[in-house]
Amino acid sequence: MSGGRAAAPRLDRMDRITSLFARKVVAAVAADVDEDALLASVGLEPGAVDPAVMLKDTDYYDFFERAAVADGNPRTFPLRVGASMRCDEYGPFGLAWKSAPTLRDSFDRAERYALVLTSVALYEVEETRGGAFMHLHREGRRTLGMRLSNEATLASIVAISRQVASEPFRPEAVYFKHAAPSSTEDHEAYFESPVHFGSDKDALFVSDGSLRTPNRLGDESIATFFDAHLSEEVDKLDDTIPFERLVRDQISTSLSGGAPALSDVARRMSMSARTLQRRLSKEGHTYQALVEESRRRLATQLLEHTDASLAEISFMTGFSDQSAFTRAFRRWAGQTPRSFRIRAQPD
Repeated sequence: MSGGRAAAPRLDRMDRITSLFARKVVAAVAADVDEDALLASVGLEPGAVDPAVMLKDTDYYDFFERAAVADGNPRTFPLRVGASMRCDEYGPFGLAWKSAPTLRDSFDRAERYALVLTSVALYEVEETRGGAFMHLHREGRRTLGMRLSNEATLASIVAISRQVASEPFRPEAVYFKHAAPSSTEDHEAYFESPVHFGSDKDALFVSDGSLRTPNRLGDESIATFFDAHLSEEVDKLDDTIPFERLVRDQISTSLSGGAPALSDVARRMSMSARTLQRRLSKEGHTYQALVEESRRRLATQLLEHTDASLAEISFMTGFSDQSAFTRAFRRWAGQTPRSFRIRAQPD
């Protein structure tokens, strides 16, 4: 090792993000920035990219923020990072994306196998009239680094979709939860579609026609081969992440439609309701307690980091009306949502 730097750890635990993303961040910075020093700040050395080398999520977000500041143009920086992503750099995940028969099949691979790249982001394909939302779900404090990372992530989905689709690809609309930058022209130029900030979601809306577009190198037999490989990898990683965390993630992605039934979550996790209950009980948890915790966490994040109205937050956390949400929040936090939001504002 040059300079005695310690290599980044292969984290087999929750809250991890592949170092591939950090290397793409560094590659996008302005020419006069010391790239080696940026990499060293998160324990990485110049050299070959290995997606299996992981970083802690908060370290990555801080790193992304430092890189954007050093670059000097933080508004376009995450777009350039996302645009630089290439399928082949994602290892088996990228090959599964490329060989999927259609773009919808590629999106499904992200929903099923993203755990090989990160344990802090979930993807969800939500069908709706005229197409589907490709959601990015990510827990945690919405720092500048996380907001930049979210923009880069959606930009990268667009980039690799354009690489594999047999027809020109653009989303119909793009949504971000955080506030808009001083200008949105660069975002609209990159995505080639309307971009909505201050939304209730981080997502792309993709038309039915685009979802049905065949991939240029789509091959069902090859895709099946990589599916088997990725399923094995995910199974190994599942064993390193607390089961209750996996269940909470599934609950959180469904709350806007009301608190999901245990049987629905079990089905999405490919197990019986009895097995899910048994595994939760073994870890000392109940399903209802995880629903409550998921609602509390999401409500707190929305109150602290968005301008969404209390009625909107009530809906997004699965309550039938605002009064029910207020009663629940008072039980969780000992104060009303409005009081909590006021106290959470910076001085």
